[in-house]
Amino acid sequence: MSEKNELPNYLDQDPEVKARFGRLKDREVAVQVNEIGKIFSGSGRTVEALRDVSVDVYRREFMCVVGASGCGKSTLIRILAGLETPTSGEVLLHGDPVEGPGPDRGMVFQNYTLFPWLTVKQNVMFGLKMTGHGGATMEGEARQWIELVGLAKFENSYPHQLSGGMKQRVAIARALANQPRMLLMDEPFGALDAQTRCHMQTHLLKIWRNVDITILFITHDLDEAILLADRILVLKPNPGEVAEIIEVPVPRPRDPEQLIDPIFLATKKRLEELIHPKKEEDEAEEPISMLRMAVGDKDIL
Repeated sequence: MSEKNELPNYLDQDPEVKARFGRLKDREVAVQVNEIGKIFSGSGRTVEALRDVSVDVYRREFMCVVGASGCGKSTLIRILAGLETPTSGEVLLHGDPVEGPGPDRGMVFQNYTLFPWLTVKQNVMFGLKMTGHGGATMEGEARQWIELVGLAKFENSYPHQLSGGMKQRVAIARALANQPRMLLMDEPFGALDAQTRCHMQTHLLKIWRNVDITILFITHDLDEAILLADRILVLKPNPGEVAEIIEVPVPRPRDPEQLIDPIFLATKKRLEELIHPKKEEDEAEEPISMLRMAVGDKDIL
């Protein structure tokens, strides 16, 4: 490759990007993940899913988590959600230990988790109802979030009448309705076609810019991670350990046209090197299969 075609160093940041990270690090730490470890046991076998994972996430930061299959991405996000208990270490949300699910965290999964017998408005109101909101107030707040995700015309529609992208927008509105401090998203756009996925990425960034919330977003798509994130947490597989935390050097605001920008490509190249190092390209995934057989939960990794 000639010198003029060489990619820049992904660590290089222009002054605007450097200043943005300076402002980010001046904010309070929203989430502290301190030496988290997780071991699953079953049928006489034990598998270490996570080992000594530590990271601080700043208030209003958008952090993506990437890694090869078996690196424990979903295990990590379930621990943050309070759906799994770590074997070691702790998670603090604004200084308070995470000891179970709570309204301070909203969760959006890859599969559409809407109640099919409820309308869009009723789905969004469900969480508000569970936290004791009254009728008129609850309906008004639900409409506010439905409008934010661009579905005001569909508030009385049922899930089967919506496209995949629209269903995920309802799921996001429902997660945000309780005004959580943190939004946890486990490959929420993984089941969408490419065009809808691109549209949802743009829509999510718009929502994030207008809501005081911290986002942790799991994805297998490296382009998606670079397009969305302030920083990217890269996990090694088997067990999941921190390989690197990358400060995305691509300026904001971002759009799909930046996918061919040299600094974007340099960041993607570094992610690919971390996730698929040459010496591990042909490594078997037997430990993952053994874990699923032993524990019986296909979603734990």
